[in-house]
Amino acid sequence: MPEASASAPRQSARTVNPKPQTRDLTQGPIASTLLVFALPILAGNVLQSLNGSVNAIWVGGHLGEAALTATANANNVMFALIGAVFGISMATNILIAQSMGSKNIAQAKRVLGTSATFFGVVSVLIALLGWPLSRHLMQWMSTPEAALPLAEAYLKIIFLAIPLLFMFSFVTAALRGAGDTRTPFWFLLVVVALDMALNPLLIFGWGPVPRMGIQGSAVATLIANAVSFAALLGWLRLRRHPLWIGRRQLGLFKPDLTIVRTLVVKGLPMGVQIVMISLAMIAMISMVNEHGVQTASAYSAALQLWTYVQMPAMAIGAACSSMAAQNVGAGLWKRVSATANAGMLGNLALTGSLIALIVLLDRHVLGWFLPGGSPSLEVARHLNHIAIGSFLFFGVTFVLAGVVRSTGAVMAPVLILAIAMWGIRVPVARWLQPVMGVDAIWWSFPISSVCSMLMMLAYYRWGHWRKARMLPARQAGPAITAPPDAADHTSVNADALLNNASNCERIVMPAEVGSQPPSPVANQAQAVDKS
Repeated sequence: MPEASASAPRQSARTVNPKPQTRDLTQGPIASTLLVFALPILAGNVLQSLNGSVNAIWVGGHLGEAALTATANANNVMFALIGAVFGISMATNILIAQSMGSKNIAQAKRVLGTSATFFGVVSVLIALLGWPLSRHLMQWMSTPEAALPLAEAYLKIIFLAIPLLFMFSFVTAALRGAGDTRTPFWFLLVVVALDMALNPLLIFGWGPVPRMGIQGSAVATLIANAVSFAALLGWLRLRRHPLWIGRRQLGLFKPDLTIVRTLVVKGLPMGVQIVMISLAMIAMISMVNEHGVQTASAYSAALQLWTYVQMPAMAIGAACSSMAAQNVGAGLWKRVSATANAGMLGNLALTGSLIALIVLLDRHVLGWFLPGGSPSLEVARHLNHIAIGSFLFFGVTFVLAGVVRSTGAVMAPVLILAIAMWGIRVPVARWLQPVMGVDAIWWSFPISSVCSMLMMLAYYRWGHWRKARMLPARQAGPAITAPPDAADHTSVNADALLNNASNCERIVMPAEVGSQPPSPVANQAQAVDKS
């Protein structure tokens, strides 16, 4: 190709893509990069929680307790399903991040194509199986008779929305792996804004829009996710995102069985963690309920606060996982260790500040969730003073778990969580009650969290997680196999990547993405064209 024509795509790329669409997390200052990367994740978590609270107000406040019970039971099913595939989306995130870190765009697209097909098939099967079983699922959960018809009607619509929910979650996880957390946040904002606006409109009806009752809340979720997912795909295509799979690359959607196996083998253990946490929380709530309404309502009020307290740690942990995975892919092990250190310090700063603020203002903030003059308020303050500090230790565990998972070491975090939850927290809460009374439940939180943190620190220090792989050696990028003491900068043989690639992998990328230096793969575009 002549030199003039070779430069045309570069000029076009500057015009169409004025801002970077991916972020190279293998360069630049670590602490500030991690913070900027994590903030959109944190904001997205807050948005989702607020959306759930607002929807609950519309349903419970205007349709009654039976409707609120119906949505709560149906949402438990939805959250369980999302939790089941959470690990698989995390596996996709790590695979893409490692590929981007090693500058192997071909492998990143191959992972994306296989994962999209896998997620699409699984989500459609769940929708087809779940829709006719909605009533049976609600009965198995012992949904009260008064709420059963409402729960069934709501859940049927939710099952229709499951493919959209799954695919939206999958694409946003892939973008985070590519170093982009801002785009997922903006499109999540679209979901939340539409959902909140459509809920009252569809529940109560207005003008030509019919009154749909509780089904309207589910339809609002379906429409919001459909619109935002379609807009996200349109944005990726319009901006010529490096991960966009065009018409000439549709063969990448054919499942690669090695990648599918990795998604299942590495992803399911991460999904199991969500299930274990949910079951442990059910066990804790059951023990709290034994102490009466006053204690149960106090614990419920504290749980509302804890939902937000744990968000900084979860956001930083997710950001650390993506950032560490890119550096694992590049073989920059010193930056992997520095990412872990920055994540722990960031968690201590953000979570610690939030805990201190809540403890100082606990009478006021806990009062948001309890009636005026309630005797439960002092109980809530007491248990909160004991348990809330556990989220500092939880944050350290979550950050380190995200870092070690970035190499493909997924079993150790699962085992540590299982021991902490079911070997320490639940037994301490149950067996120490004859000695400590109800305080045994509250003390089980910091005790189990400290033990979990110590186990994770030990595995991080002495475990063999640096030797783990997401893909077999023949599939993994060459830089991923670098030893722990590798130099801080490992070069990538871009010529070898392109020469060894199959036809579908010979992807001509724009030589520049706005504001980013040309990548080794992108620089080979001209040579590929000439061949």
